[in-house]
Amino acid sequence: MLKTRFTEMFGVDVPITCGGMTRVGKAELIAAVANAGALGFLTALTPGSPEKLAAEIKKTREITNKTFGINLTILPTINPVPYDEYRQVIIESGIKAVETAGNNPAPHLPAFKAAGVKVIHKCVTARHAVKAESIGVDCVSIDGFECAGHPGEDDVGGLVLFPVTAARLKIPVIASGGIADARGLVAALALGCEGANMGTRFMATKEAPIHQKVKEAIVSGDERSTDIIFRTLHNSARVARNAISQEVVAIEKRGNATFADVKDLVAGTRGGVVYDSGDTDYGIWSAGQTQGLIHDIPTCKELVERIVTEATAIIRERLDRALA
Repeated sequence: MLKTRFTEMFGVDVPITCGGMTRVGKAELIAAVANAGALGFLTALTPGSPEKLAAEIKKTREITNKTFGINLTILPTINPVPYDEYRQVIIESGIKAVETAGNNPAPHLPAFKAAGVKVIHKCVTARHAVKAESIGVDCVSIDGFECAGHPGEDDVGGLVLFPVTAARLKIPVIASGGIADARGLVAALALGCEGANMGTRFMATKEAPIHQKVKEAIVSGDERSTDIIFRTLHNSARVARNAISQEVVAIEKRGNATFADVKDLVAGTRGGVVYDSGDTDYGIWSAGQTQGLIHDIPTCKELVERIVTEATAIIRERLDRALA
């Protein structure tokens, strides 16, 4: 087994996380990740209400008795989200690991701390990671430019961002973005991180609650099969390249685009249809450059065991040979 400060802090077997993924981080996937010895996060907002989140936590516990967490993404919205109610459900359900993302989690930290909840905050820059440590989070997950979702606007890849961040923090750092196999995990550890987060890789597993055709699209894709959209709106997002993403890119290239120009194309409901129907060109959906590293659709258990076995071999054999 690979032991790090992260595994000790969160009481899991391996230094791997499956971070929160909207519409994907559901009970069947997160329980499978937990049963494999890694740390997965249900996405709090995916079920649709605090009451439904409580039901999803209960459902997950019916499948696993191992540790899992909740992702609480805090973003400005047109319709106010009852974040305090979600936080209360998390605490009352006895969850001991939370992954926060988006806005500053400071308002929620006192309640989480009082309940003994460990908090990982997702960041996209070293300076934000330093700020997160200063307000009292327990761990930081740092997203390199290769990641799916929102990589920020600085365009710094993990090979630089991971060690820069780890060098500036005392708390554990989780490397996120561009990791899908044992080589990525070993690299993350070598760069000073205490573990690795994977999203796209866990989407291409048997337990992921998305259509088989989406999983097959990830396997058939390569490292070029993504687009950065919303760049001109200063809210860059990496998504799977498809007809819709290419249309959005074309609109932005024409200049002076506003969100109103693309909002119907990028509606979240359309992305939901992609996951449910398998029509991968119907809407935008998140996927990272790790598509170039994903070649099969294993169970979560098979995937985690493979990564740990191969990572151990790399550390013991390949690196030892390099010292000969």
